Amino acid sequence: MKEFHVTGTCNPEWHYMVDISDRVERIARDYIAKGKYFTINRARQYGKTTMIFLLRKYLQEKYFVVSISFEAADELFVSPYTLAVGLQRSLGRQLRIQKFPDQLVKEWEAPISNDFAMDDFGERITDLCRGCDRKIILMIDKVDKNSDNQVFLGFLGLLRSKYLAWMGGVDITFQSVILASVYDIKNLKLRIRSNEETKYNSPWNIAEDFNMDLSFSPNDIAGMLAEYDADYSVGMDVSAMSQYL
Repeated sequence: MKEFHVTGTCNPEWHYMVDISDRVERIARDYIAKGKYFTINRARQYGKTTMIFLLRKYLQEKYFVVSISFEAADELFVSPYTLAVGLQRSLGRQLRIQKFPDQLVKEWEAPISNDFAMDDFGERITDLCRGCDRKIILMIDKVDKNSDNQVFLGFLGLLRSKYLAWMGGVDITFQSVILASVYDIKNLKLRIRSNEETKYNSPWNIAEDFNMDLSFSPNDIAGMLAEYDADYSVGMDVSAMSQYL
């Protein structure tokens, strides 16, 4: 039997939850299909991780979707090389799980240059996207865990430069990049060096504004409660309870 769930990702097969399929479809139509890069930033316990989970599941019918989280990835941000190798390993595992062609996986997993790690990693992205028969979506959750790190900014800068080159017709890269965070990394307040004044400086200014309302209306909540009431026959006043919640 299903249950209510308030920690971590909700799964509609296991948990009672609001039906957000219409929002997932709108994101796919209005952002992904149009090749937009964007950030979903909302407060904790606001459903970001569940949105990412459901969006990934929906997109897999048409795209290859690779998703990672920076939740416990502090060791990746020691240097550009450690970040490139860490991302190579994390994404490589997903390429294998999703049964990417063996030759593409082999080329992706070849040793990365120690001296030009980010440049080399950018070339891997190009080769992967060129060789794949479906467009690729990159999704990263908890990106603000290391948003004050210069290595992380270098990674965002790489994605930005490849996006701009792609728009100019001189590169191939991810169809869309989705970053999920509590804070909007488009407006990072950073001090790159200790002797510099604090200023706003983010290479993620290519991101489209994401203004979709992720809050739940009484009508949204009513569907979830009606499903619960049908399972347990508690005689709930679904309308009144939905208004209350």
